[in-house]
Amino acid sequence: MGRVTRRIFLGLGVAAAGGLAVGTWWVRAPHDNPLEDGLAEGETTFNPWLKIGADGTITVIVPRAEMGQGVTTTLAALVAEELEVSLEAVTVEPGPADPAYHNAALLAKGAAKPWATGWTAELARAAAGTGAKVLGLQITGGSTSTIDAFDKMRTAGATARVQLIRAAAARWGVEPAGLRAEDGAVLDPGSDRRLAYGALAAEAGALDAPDAAPLKAPSEWRLLGRSQPRVDMEAKCSGAPIFAIDEDLPEMLHATVRMSPRYGAGAVSVSSDAALNTPGVLKVVPLSTAFGEGFGVIATNTWAAFRGAEALEIEWAPADYPADDAAQRAALAEGLASGEGFEAMATGDASAFLASAPADEVLELDYETPFLAHATMEPMNATARLAGPSLEVWTGTQAPGIVRALCADAAGLSQDRTTVHKRMMGGGFGRRAEADAAVYAALLARETDGRPVKVTWSREEDMTHDGYRPRVHARLRAQARPGEGLVALEARVAAPPLIASVMARHYPSLPAPSADDPMVEGLVDQPYAHPNWRVEGVPVDLGVPVGFWRSVGHSQNAFFLETALDEVAHRAGVDPVEMRLGMMTGEKFAPARGALEAAAEMSGWGEAAEGRAKGVAFHLSFGCWTAMVAEVARRDGGVRVEKLWIAADMGRALDPRNVEAQLSGGAVFGLSAAMMQALSFADGEVQERNFGGYDAVRLDRCPEIEVRLLETAPRLGGVGEPSTPPVAPALGNALFALTGERLRSLPFGRSVSFV
Repeated sequence: MGRVTRRIFLGLGVAAAGGLAVGTWWVRAPHDNPLEDGLAEGETTFNPWLKIGADGTITVIVPRAEMGQGVTTTLAALVAEELEVSLEAVTVEPGPADPAYHNAALLAKGAAKPWATGWTAELARAAAGTGAKVLGLQITGGSTSTIDAFDKMRTAGATARVQLIRAAAARWGVEPAGLRAEDGAVLDPGSDRRLAYGALAAEAGALDAPDAAPLKAPSEWRLLGRSQPRVDMEAKCSGAPIFAIDEDLPEMLHATVRMSPRYGAGAVSVSSDAALNTPGVLKVVPLSTAFGEGFGVIATNTWAAFRGAEALEIEWAPADYPADDAAQRAALAEGLASGEGFEAMATGDASAFLASAPADEVLELDYETPFLAHATMEPMNATARLAGPSLEVWTGTQAPGIVRALCADAAGLSQDRTTVHKRMMGGGFGRRAEADAAVYAALLARETDGRPVKVTWSREEDMTHDGYRPRVHARLRAQARPGEGLVALEARVAAPPLIASVMARHYPSLPAPSADDPMVEGLVDQPYAHPNWRVEGVPVDLGVPVGFWRSVGHSQNAFFLETALDEVAHRAGVDPVEMRLGMMTGEKFAPARGALEAAAEMSGWGEAAEGRAKGVAFHLSFGCWTAMVAEVARRDGGVRVEKLWIAADMGRALDPRNVEAQLSGGAVFGLSAAMMQALSFADGEVQERNFGGYDAVRLDRCPEIEVRLLETAPRLGGVGEPSTPPVAPALGNALFALTGERLRSLPFGRSVSFV
């Protein structure tokens, strides 16, 4: 349970810090159904995930945030499948900010290893999930949306189906067992009688829910396991106003922010005269929050707000942290050399093996990865209206409960007076788990006399004020025995503590954990059975805000580990695929072997071609066992990434086409970081302020991607993030095979010309 406490920044530690004491009944009791208040005339709610109107309208509530990952479609299909209706027959609405929609899987995923079975593992997962329920932890993240919803939302549909059948049976005076549900109606097979769900909804909703509603077997599924059309596709293609940045309310004002580019520093002096003389600018408001110091500019339109922010004459205080790349590198190097760390994993005695090994068998490898921004296509934004004793906030957020709590505090209101309207997001990747944009909107709404105000960040503000992926340095020592492979491995990782950084912005009064799991995840939880393995994390605070970037610690630690294993294999003179397979022993690691063997078979591993080379990597993250092979080729002017082969086992592919899209998208996201993306610092400020200096892989550089889905893993896994971690090592290992040069720092574009 100690590790569960450290997994998520507000996790079970919030319960301990708040002194919560809960009884068994209170823990087991369901949260109130938030749909019961505000039902339209003729609507009946069956549970927090479903309501049916007398006119036959079926509305499925999707409690997780849609940011392009397709969760709206898949979660709606979970209910529709059990309710015996088509996906086209349902309307989808986002769930409100409410503890009924807590994400139990988010904490449970860290309570035990993905391959762990038995009562202790299940007890740990259940206890962690209970903690999320007690806290009402409503967050979209960790590739857990479908995992968390899989039982809950199928049960919601099945429960309503049972109630509807019982209502029809009572109406006809027959036994429910003789009736069936089909295409939005209850049928009596012994006659021509048929009652639509709308006609039964009120009566059915008044019945007690069954203790256990039978779920359909996978062999009976008509929707799940098959590719479905995206329910949000038409709105996105037609340009419908579905994103937060599209918000347009009567009498709405517009605003932007200009926050200190040196984190934690305020303004030494400021002149707002030029800003206030900018046409359309109405007010300049000082802002002081846990997220930063700066100013908000309120205007009649966004362009005027931007121009007014540019016209502010500000002298910012200097940074009190390592202010440039050289100073950051020195701080991390000192941490690796002598910093006090925490032991995250230790099996056998790796240190003894390394100390006694022949010198030519020992590899000492140093790796570096840079700070990275999320760079979502939709910049950060939020709209707020403070009218009388009530606050409304419209925003795209992965954490509506956190937004509601912090915005209520900013407005000086209780949470029951604060409403968060969730909107689709033009990208999230972990960035929209932060509440800063919404908090700024709530603060500026206090200055607009009841009129709504939409706060839109410039791209430059977005790039320079992020919860970045941490800059990380690692030192790995390994023994490579000729003809055998890995004998022992030690990893020491120096990085800014991510959980402490996020907590400081969102819960500054709570103590941060002494050990930071994201620092070492991806090194301590891989399906390699090895008797001598030690991992240590060294927190080094660089003063720069860091946060949850797609796949979090796995994104850099997979690069360190899988590149090091490739180096071990080559030093030992063994095949990199065969060496990894040899460490994936036992039935519990069968999905790992299956994925790696599939990727090797797909790519024609071992087949050589002039001017081409392949590299392999495997990584388990978020319950998805993922193997990848990258192929590179020499071309005029440089190196081209020709193809990626991905084999992934997530236990069950509920929507194969969407799963393939997520795995492909995650790979391109990781490929962009591996090839070209990095943030640099000078005088305490980020230098890359727009896409001109922080580009992503475009179509002309994007490799062909082939995906194979496997469904052998015993537990359902996520798919939004697992293909990001193995990209960098697969590409780096391919570059070594092509050029003979080992690249141990990212991005590779600093050393390689990609075409």
